Order: sequence, then structure tokens, then C-alpha cells
Amino acid sequence: MTTAGTLARALVLFFALVLAVTLFALATGYQPIDWSGLRTDETARTIFFRLRMPRVLLGLLVGGSLAGVGAALQALFRNPLASPFTLGVSGGGALGASVAIALGFGASIGGIPMVFVFSFGGAVAFVAIVYRLASAGSVVMPGALLLAGVVLNLIAGAGVLMIQFMTDYTRALQILRWMVGSLDVVGMDLVWRMLLFLVPGIALLLTVTRDLHLIAMDEEAAAALGVHVKRTERLVYAASSLVVGVTVAVAGPIGFVGLIVPHAVRLLFGQDLRIVLPGSILLGAAFLVLADTVARTLLGASELPVGAVTALLGGPLFLVLLGRRRRYAAI
Repeated sequence: MTTAGTLARALVLFFALVLAVTLFALATGYQPIDWSGLRTDETARTIFFRLRMPRVLLGLLVGGSLAGVGAALQALFRNPLASPFTLGVSGGGALGASVAIALGFGASIGGIPMVFVFSFGGAVAFVAIVYRLASAGSVVMPGALLLAGVVLNLIAGAGVLMIQFMTDYTRALQILRWMVGSLDVVGMDLVWRMLLFLVPGIALLLTVTRDLHLIAMDEEAAAALGVHVKRTERLVYAASSLVVGVTVAVAGPIGFVGLIVPHAVRLLFGQDLRIVLPGSILLGAAFLVLADTVARTLLGASELPVGAVTALLGGPLFLVLLGRRRRYAAI
């Protein structure tokens, strides 16, 4: 089957999966939704339009963004263990949010909570540091980029633990709750604001998919075919940093989505990034919404952190995928 045919088949399958999961998530919860009663039941309408729908849409955005960036970074680094948090974005965002919570900054700027502002600022700052450490003149070394991101994430983790130890119990608990990730949102305002950043970032990744696929296969061959390798690498790096910075600032550092989803897509449809990246966006959206539905319904009135659920689901699944693939070929 041709690449176009395989892509069409993958998109149809994943679109159907996203639709099914979305409808299931909208109808499922501690307060079940009666579709016929939405017209007359004011309580049901409030729950659906102010709580349930924004949360599901946020899950679709965050899950799709993390998985799409994961696929792009695994191709960029030619490393199947790369993830959206490789860039140091997770550590910077967590440290920034922890500082804001510890200082008691509960105000908002333009309707955006200060915790989100500090988190995004920390993510951008760490990305800049990682990029600087991995740069040698005009050349960015992917191996050094990967190592610098991992080390800075470890440093940030130590900083978060120190802040938790030094602050009071209530704020330490708030930091912990933010660290495990959450899709809890009221209303659509924050979702619309996220789209202003996520749509250009994801669109840029999709635009350079062909060039990135050629680079992942062979840089010299890609350059011979007219691909501007360094420019493409910078574009992927910038778009990934923007997208992950926004998602971490809003939802916290939700792990494993960007790591395991691209592996699952490659297992189903092969290594071609022109299929893997859009497929990962759709499958990642469905995966996170499903994980969040489990998180908010498994214990009835209580709610589990979605980050813990993705780790519990994603960790064993990743080990299964790792066991089925004896060795990793070029992406």
C-alpha cells in the first residue's frame, strides 16, 4: 500500500477512535449526562458546558500536542526514548509553578492564573538554557541537547523538592497536586487561549514532517534532496518548546503520553514520520481523554490525578512495546 493510502487508513481509524472516546468521556462521570435532558435540565447543561466539555477538549489538546511533539523529537534526536520533556520544559515549568505557589501568587493576568505564567516562564527559560548549552557556534548538537535537558530536569526536580520542604504544608500539597498533572478547568476561556499558541506550533510541525522524515533517515541524503537541515531542526525545536511549554503551564507535567503513543503508532503503521506524526496527534488525544475519564470516575466522587493514571497505564504498556521490539531501527 502507498504512503498516501496508509496515511488515509490511519487517519480514518484514529479519527473514529477519537470520536468514540470523546463521546464516551462526555457522557461519563460522577454525574452522568442524559443527552435528551440537556435542553431542559439546567444543572445538566451547566455540568456539560462549563465542566465536562472544556475538560474533554483540554484533554484532546494536551494529549494530541504531547504525542505529536514526542513523535517529532524522537525523529529529530533519532532516539526512541526522547520525549517532550527531553528539552527541559517539564523541569522549568514545574520549578516556575512551584515558586508561584510557594509565594502565594494566586492572582491572574488577563484571566490567566499567575501559576500558569510562572510555569510558562520557567519552561521558556530552561529551553533557552538547554539550547545554549547544546550550541557550538551555529550548530546544535542533538546528543548534547538531550543530555542537557535531562540534567536540567533533574536539577529542577531537586529545586521543587527543596521548595516543598521549605514552604508550609498547604502550599506543599498544592505543589504536589500540580506536579501530578490535572485537566481540571472551568469554562472555555483557557482552552481558547491555548489554541492561539498550540495551533501554530502543531501546524509548523506538520508542515516540516516530510523534511524531518528525510533528516531522520539520513541527514546527508536529506541535504542532497534540498532539505535545509539546520533550519528544519531549529523550527522543530522552537515549535516543540512552544507547544510543550503551553501544555505544561496549563495541565502540569503529564508524563508518558509523548513517549509511548508514537511507539504504538509505529507498531501499527510503520516508521514513516508522515504517518506517525499525525497519527500520534490523534491517538495521543484519545489516550489522554480516556486516561482522564478513568481518573475522574474510578473512585466515584473522588478523583485521581491524571498524571498518575497515564504513568500507571503508560509504564507497563511501554514495557510491552519494548519487549515486542528487540531492537530499534532508524525512525
